[in-house]
Amino acid sequence: MPSGTRFFITINLIPMQDTSQDKAQLLRKTYPRCRKLVPEDIWLQLVAEVKSAEDFSNILRHRAAALGLEPYLGELARMESYVAGLEADDTPVPEYAEKVSVNPTLQLFENSWKNLACLIDKAAEDLEPEKTAELVIVWRHPVDGKVRAKQVQKEDLLAMKMALEELSVQAVAKDGNVHAAAVESALIRALHDGVVIGPEPFIKRDSRPEQYRDVDPSFFSARIFSLQWHITQACDLHCRHCYDRKQYRALAPEQEIGILDDLARFCASHNVHGQVTFTGGNPLLHPNFATLYQEAADRGFTTAILGNPASREEIERLQAIQPLAFYQVSLEGLPEHNDYMRGRGHFERVLAFLDLLRELGVFSMVMLTLTRDNMAQVLPLAEILRNRTDLFTFNRLSLVGEGANLAAVDPGEYPGFLRAYGAAVGTNPCLGIKDNLLNIIYHEQERPLFGGCTGFGCGAAFNFITVLADGAVHACRKFPSPLGNILDNSLGEIYHSGPAKRYRGGAEECRGCAIRPVCGGCLAVAHSHGLDIFRQKDPYCFIDANTPVAD
Repeated sequence: MPSGTRFFITINLIPMQDTSQDKAQLLRKTYPRCRKLVPEDIWLQLVAEVKSAEDFSNILRHRAAALGLEPYLGELARMESYVAGLEADDTPVPEYAEKVSVNPTLQLFENSWKNLACLIDKAAEDLEPEKTAELVIVWRHPVDGKVRAKQVQKEDLLAMKMALEELSVQAVAKDGNVHAAAVESALIRALHDGVVIGPEPFIKRDSRPEQYRDVDPSFFSARIFSLQWHITQACDLHCRHCYDRKQYRALAPEQEIGILDDLARFCASHNVHGQVTFTGGNPLLHPNFATLYQEAADRGFTTAILGNPASREEIERLQAIQPLAFYQVSLEGLPEHNDYMRGRGHFERVLAFLDLLRELGVFSMVMLTLTRDNMAQVLPLAEILRNRTDLFTFNRLSLVGEGANLAAVDPGEYPGFLRAYGAAVGTNPCLGIKDNLLNIIYHEQERPLFGGCTGFGCGAAFNFITVLADGAVHACRKFPSPLGNILDNSLGEIYHSGPAKRYRGGAEECRGCAIRPVCGGCLAVAHSHGLDIFRQKDPYCFIDANTPVAD
């Protein structure tokens, strides 16, 4: 694509005003980054010479060396001019399209200097430009309307190529000899970033984005739907907080394949990408696990595992079928406490397995169930896991099953723990943010809110659903939340049923809260404390009663 390629619309450059004072102000507004890098005397000289915004970038491009300026300023100015035009143009960018299309405001810049995009979007202004070729895209996001700039990744180019040439996921996967899920994931990321726009997803919250001025509009609709599938109860551990040891009637192989077909139909009809997260028990103990994994990959689903340490041979076999999106294992604290909870030697087996996953290039995750007994061990454990795992986070204990015999965290101590955890996130790259209630702290600190537990606050029966080994469907696996059986009703019928809508709605006491779309507390925790989950909020919620409600 040629330098400065624009895909659909023309952005008019901002016209110059009549007076020299107006011209100086306009140039300063149009080129704020360049202004910081040009000495005052030279800036005044340039202001006097130029006749248009475009003329300014041309002068910098051709005369930077003669003026003793940084040689990359011409390219930076060219991008700043386009950014200013986008910011001045109030033409709405369509959020959706009948078919996947390149964002009509997107422009591609072919630069001879690297890291200029960081100067544009202020993401990393400390990065120094380097004399290395780089492709940069600049566009206005269709959801929040903000202008963004980034170095082009190969996934961006793939998504744009698919849009421009109207290529299907299957065709691209076949032509490139790659897995369909990898192609679909690249497309989903581009849709989320607004680089391309596509059909409207039908996994959407009932509330409207304009009601929540502090919540990013992207948190109101999901483009990925996850099936957490407990394919077996068989397990090689006996953890003290296991929430379900019951044995279920196993499904026939054709019934299990039918579940994947049902998920495929659901995703197609709702314009979303499907993810299958295999778990159990230990999913690798399912007698037909490799077949199920292959069938999920063949249908283009992203695949992941919540399980126990496995052998090199098992992981390599799965990777050969389709690379895992992630593999999650559990630790319950420092070695002594963890092995008390999960069995002697478990801690060291997990560390060795994490090393194996890193060696094989598999994204690893470690989950901890937070209790009164291990709360003080979380941050020390995070130090052990630093550079050992890609992501470490926690779920609060749900007093269900054998977990009812353990002690939950004292609600009065929890805010202090969360604040310490949130502070540590900035210093330890493996610490992840998951608990919805962290958004209370973010809101207090006027920081951008994050997606919470599932990327959309409580995602029970919203962007994920749980299926047990016998086909029973639950809104969330951490507590009894029955929605029916997938052998009796389709996933679409179950998803749009009255019970599912109630779980999506959450607690009445949360309605109107300014951060509700990215929070909603934890229904499982509320249930385990004997509360009415459809009426009463998470007992650990500590949001200020004076926090403004949604509009």
